[in-house]
Amino acid sequence: MIRFENVSKVYEDGFQALDNINLDIKQGELLVLIGPSGCGKTTTMRMINRMNEPSSGKIFVNGKDISQENTVELRRNIGYVIQHIGLLPHMTIADNIALVPKLKKWDKNRYMQRVKELLQLINLDPDTYAQRYPHELSGGQQQRVGVVRAMAADPAIILMDEPFSALDPISREQLQDELVRLQDTIQKTIVFVTHDIDEAIKIANRICIMSKGKIVQLDTPEHILRHPANDFVRSFIGENRLNEVGTMPTIAEIMVKPIVTGPNRGLAEAIMQMRRQKVDTLLVVDRTNTLLGRATVWDVQHHYFEENITLKDILRPDVAVVNVNQNLSEAIALIREHRIAALPVINDQNRLLGVITRASLVDVMAEQLGDAIT
Repeated sequence: MIRFENVSKVYEDGFQALDNINLDIKQGELLVLIGPSGCGKTTTMRMINRMNEPSSGKIFVNGKDISQENTVELRRNIGYVIQHIGLLPHMTIADNIALVPKLKKWDKNRYMQRVKELLQLINLDPDTYAQRYPHELSGGQQQRVGVVRAMAADPAIILMDEPFSALDPISREQLQDELVRLQDTIQKTIVFVTHDIDEAIKIANRICIMSKGKIVQLDTPEHILRHPANDFVRSFIGENRLNEVGTMPTIAEIMVKPIVTGPNRGLAEAIMQMRRQKVDTLLVVDRTNTLLGRATVWDVQHHYFEENITLKDILRPDVAVVNVNQNLSEAIALIREHRIAALPVINDQNRLLGVITRASLVDVMAEQLGDAIT
């Protein structure tokens, strides 16, 4: 979608803002540019709509060299959201949102319909807010309007220059949530500049960490947290945050003793065991403790009056399991995906080692929170 090839930027005073960067931004992703002041993040973003021009190198959008494009047309096809909103105070909210569509000669019915759609998208009633002026809205509401104004002409690319940094923490948190929700709906290519690593981790598909005009690490938030490229990234993310990631317990540490039975148990015996253990599912294993499957109380009840069958006849072999060597985060994802109360833990030989239950997860989380508080 957007490609930087060997791009550098040197100002007249000799300051090098960008040093030969190469960057590919994928269509439909939200890429966050982040780094300390003077690292080149804003310069990089502003080059996409030619508010800054490179000293050397080329930038392509959809395969076209933007230096050969008409600057006015380029900017009209790229949404832009800034920190201080930039709503025109003498215009109504509807007129502010419709500004670029009007410049692009949309007819009135079309751009007014677009205004209505966008206000509804950010949960502002068009009948209530369209004819108000910016000063009649709260700061958070104004910023919401600033975001959708950038979407008004349906651009494929939206640039966002620290758009939430001037807001109070509650409004900022709400707008971050709103942006993630909107992006799930609109799937635009968004380049977002921030200095806040928590904000970047929350909203980004990928994070580009910069320092002294160079890209230090470009990856998903998950991978950057788990595998910081160097000491600069580690210090920029913060040791406390990295420690939080690193202290997640292993599966072996969190699993508890499973409630098991043999395949030759009768159904009346199975019901008695479930009642005694206060569970609705039994894990069925053979003599070597190899997991064969599971039997639920509903399976047993359905076949209860068939006196000659045993658990091996009704067990379900399709059991979601986790290997003891996997990450706990993978186990949690399986519990959520399959909506189960207990996840069997096996080794490489399919031998049952234990189970992870929702209760055991809560115990560990409570213990960690207790340690953090004390």
